[in-house]
Formats: sequence, C-alpha cells, structure tokens
Amino acid sequence: RALQLVQLLRLLAEGAMKRLLVGLLLSVLAIPVLAAWDLAQLMDDLARTRGGKARFVETKYIALLDRPVVSSGEMSFTTPDRLEKRTLTPRPETLLLDRDRLTIERGRQKLSIDLTNQPEALAFVDSIRGALTGNRQALEKNYALHLAGSRDNWKLTLLPSEQAIATIVQRITITGQRNRIRGIEYLQADGDRAVMTIEALS
Repeated sequence: RALQLVQLLRLLAEGAMKRLLVGLLLSVLAIPVLAAWDLAQLMDDLARTRGGKARFVETKYIALLDRPVVSSGEMSFTTPDRLEKRTLTPRPETLLLDRDRLTIERGRQKLSIDLTNQPEALAFVDSIRGALTGNRQALEKNYALHLAGSRDNWKLTLLPSEQAIATIVQRITITGQRNRIRGIEYLQADGDRAVMTIEALS
C-alpha cells in the first residue's frame, strides 16, 4: 500500500506539472505578437499626412561666423509637391517650392530657379518632399536610408548614394513621432550645419 501511495503521489505530481506547463504555454501563446516597426511602416505613416502648417526655428552653424544664425517663421506643405517656407525673423524671406521651380523673395528681390536644370539641387529638395509624402522610392533614388528608434521616437538618416550629391550634403537626419516630422538636420559637405525644429499648427 505504501508503494501504491508513492506511485499515486508521483502521478499526481506529474499531472500537476503537465497542467502547469500547458497553462504556461497557453498564456505565452495568448500574448499578442507585435510586428517589428520598420521603414515601410514609417513611410506608410508619413504618406497618410495630407499636408499642413507648422512653426519652425532654424539654427545654422557656419564656420565663417562666430555664432550661429537663428531664424524662425512658418511653413506649409500641400501634397504632393508644394512647400512654402516663410521666414519672419530676423528678416522676412519667402521660399516657395512648387513642383520643380523654386522661387525666393527677399524684400523687393525675387529670384526663380528651374531645378530640373540642377539635378544635385533637385535631389536635395526631393529629400524633403520624399519625407513629407512618405515616398520611399524617391528617397532611395539618391540616398541610403537608415532608420532607428521606435514609432513614437524615430530617427531617419539619409546618406547620399551619388557622389555628385555628396559634394553638397554629407548627411540629412530627420526625427519625428509617428507621422509627424519634428526636426531636420543638414550636415553639408563643407562641415556647415543647419538644425530645424518643427512644431505642427492645428
């Protein structure tokens, strides 16, 4: 009888262990699997943005100057290719990018440039439009893309894949949260740098 009792206790223990393992397995399987957040999902998020208005503060670090140059103003974007940047301080200036034409107004001076005749400059401009519209194909045409962070705090680095573009810009870094771009940093090939912070206007 003692032997039978020991065998019974062993069977009960084994059964309890099996039930515990099965319960543990089921609880693990019940945990939702979160898909890895990647570049494709970021582009999808950005593509859903239909344009808007924002305030900006831009700080330029120029080697020839003793202190940074700070400017601020407002910018607006209308999909797919109209971007307007209105600098209010320290002096008024308007840059309007409409398709492939860039117009600059400063006081009574007005200059219009057809960017189709300047492919390197157009590639630089396309980095902005490509990010604003989530156009991965346009970005990868001229840059290698490197994404870091999470959906709520991401950083996208653009490295020129063409030597002609690399003579102008060394690196572009875009930061944001979900489908909102919060900052853009340009590191020029000559070492000068510009950092822009962006705050969306409702």
